[in-house]
Amino acid sequence: MQKVELLSPAGNMKSLKMAIKCGCDAVYISGKDYGARKFADNFTMEEIEEATRYSHLYGVKLYVTINTLIEEDDIDLVLNYISNLYKFGVDALIVQDLGLISLIRHRFPNIQIHVSTGAHNCSNECLEFLDGLGVKRVVLARELSISEISKLDTTLELEVFIHGALCVSYSGQCLMSSYLFGRSGNKGECSQPCRFCYDIYEDDKIAVSNKYVLSMKDLCIGDNIKSLLDMGISSLKIEGRMKSCYYVGYVTKFYRMLIDKYYNNEELSFTEEEYNNLLVLYNRCFTKGFLNDNYDVVNPDTCNHRGILVGKVISCSNKIKILLDKDLSQGDGIRFSNGKGMICNYIYNENGLLINKGFSSNIIYLDNKINLNSKGFVYKTLDSNLHKEIENSEDRTILIDFEVVAKIGKELVISVYCGSDKITKSLGMVFRACKSSVSKKDIYDKLSKLGNTPFKINNIYFDVDDDIFIPIKNINNLRRELINDLICLRENRRPDVITTNEKIVSRENSITKEISFLVRNEEQLKFLIDKNVNIYVEDYFLYQKYKDNNIFYRNPRASFDYKNSSNTLITNNGGFKYYCDKSVSDIYMNVKNSLTLGLFSNYVYKVGLSPELNNEDIYKIICSYKKRFGFNPNVEVLIYGNLELMLMKYCPLNYFINNSNRCSMCFSKNFYLDDKHGHKFNFLRDEIHNMRIMSDKKIDKILDINYLKSIGVTNFRIDLLDEDDLSIQKILDRVNCSLQKIK
Repeated sequence: MQKVELLSPAGNMKSLKMAIKCGCDAVYISGKDYGARKFADNFTMEEIEEATRYSHLYGVKLYVTINTLIEEDDIDLVLNYISNLYKFGVDALIVQDLGLISLIRHRFPNIQIHVSTGAHNCSNECLEFLDGLGVKRVVLARELSISEISKLDTTLELEVFIHGALCVSYSGQCLMSSYLFGRSGNKGECSQPCRFCYDIYEDDKIAVSNKYVLSMKDLCIGDNIKSLLDMGISSLKIEGRMKSCYYVGYVTKFYRMLIDKYYNNEELSFTEEEYNNLLVLYNRCFTKGFLNDNYDVVNPDTCNHRGILVGKVISCSNKIKILLDKDLSQGDGIRFSNGKGMICNYIYNENGLLINKGFSSNIIYLDNKINLNSKGFVYKTLDSNLHKEIENSEDRTILIDFEVVAKIGKELVISVYCGSDKITKSLGMVFRACKSSVSKKDIYDKLSKLGNTPFKINNIYFDVDDDIFIPIKNINNLRRELINDLICLRENRRPDVITTNEKIVSRENSITKEISFLVRNEEQLKFLIDKNVNIYVEDYFLYQKYKDNNIFYRNPRASFDYKNSSNTLITNNGGFKYYCDKSVSDIYMNVKNSLTLGLFSNYVYKVGLSPELNNEDIYKIICSYKKRFGFNPNVEVLIYGNLELMLMKYCPLNYFINNSNRCSMCFSKNFYLDDKHGHKFNFLRDEIHNMRIMSDKKIDKILDINYLKSIGVTNFRIDLLDEDDLSIQKILDRVNCSLQKIK
């Protein structure tokens, strides 16, 4: 049986070493650029090389994330970066951008590629498409349940998140940060607007006030891990490249314990103390998330680390009087109900004497250095003793075997074995002893002097004559040479560097000149049906009713069920394997460079460009495409409409208002999200009950049509929301007027 890989995060070298110390099988890191956690410490190139050597010494794999969308100007820089990573011997790249994946596979044919969860990997069809790109592993969408994962049929390795922070939107499908602050999550710059406080309005009446309605709890699947292990998942992934080394170390140790118990046929249990340690290290409350088909996934009361309840404030003046429910030690960090926090530098007992620790049921006093003036609960958010325990965890050792051949009249030969590694060396003759002989114990003692190396002797196999003499310095010298060579061999293990100049190809499609409207209801469709435009419709029943006209079915963006349609607006990668080439790729499929544009053009006749692109970006992409492939692309650009800022499996209306798993209240009533800073976002459900959050302002680039046409854009898209016939006609008139001016 192939054992599952435990994959740990590292935002810096200290976290990497802690993860390895605590038992991970692989670790994932990022360089200073192209990682989805841009604000983590991350690694310089020198540190990546050091991290690779260190990981390989311990037999741990090292993966580097390039899990952002690559802009046109960065393509050559990314290739140079990957070339260096390749030479360092990193074990795999975790990549989001599908066009970059295609280029990597052509330029560096034996680099392993893992597809990031940001590529929206959620169905068998998606996996089939990615398999065709030559990837090794796919990181599954965090919205998949265990039941859904079990139905995936692929030879690709599958990786599943098991612990840590969750995004409320499908990864790679969130434009909220980009829209509000110009910081794109697809560039690793997310400002986390999902962690803000919001109100929910029903028409003009507040239905939910001042709650963290989008702030997800943290994932913790200790109770569910057996289901994933039974399923044969290849890798279990811990989130946390921006977390402390103590978090990384303990969470790694926790899941290492459970995984080892599984393979030893032991009960997969953990103690209350072990669970509480997870809570105090970091939690926003824990959830088993969608893995367990659980929709109780948000924490409406706080977006911060909650810690663990340790007591309550009885009174406060110059000292804070606390009745403890759990132990509290000097150096621990605490937070009070009002959100204020502090480190417990000094703890006093009821006699006013300093103590190192207060025990459960004790009353203690703390200096009121934060001017606390209210009662409430006390939460421990930092456990100083737990930090020391993690820091002092036993160092990870590497078991080695020695083989000693000592035959009188022949050279002394010693071999060292470490897994599949073997090194053999010989030095000096073996003599018959004249006085005192060298025993096997003498040899064992000398070979055991491994100093500060990570190695530990498992066995020594002897093939020695009786009554022998060997100069002790020869044994010591051989041991040092063997260990040094073994370290060098393991640290420098890397694949052969194979590069090619093979070019990627793209299909030349006919250049069309189409205006397309995305409609939301039958009234909008009927008004447009005779207006010489394409119509994208989300309702499959409407598509069937009007499909003999120029109607395209827009399949749901997180679809597992691909309904039959001859004309399709494809919204996820799986659609490329299911639908015919009389299709269009949606603007939300993250086409942000000529590479992805070229890849998608092989499957559809028209490619929608990302709404995150500005006009200059579009110009660069089209110019680069023509230079790279030798002909013009057939692209479509959104020129009017509301953006879909988030795509969520979780529905705030169900959770806060309806308290059920499925409802239709959002169809009959008007709800919107208010950030209390002037933005009011409409909710819009799709046909499979995923919820979208819509931008409060419309994109309006109709006046840019002249410029866009001049740089090679010939297809224009309008997304309707609640527009009536008169509003639609005005939009159409403005578009036609702009097009006529060009002529």
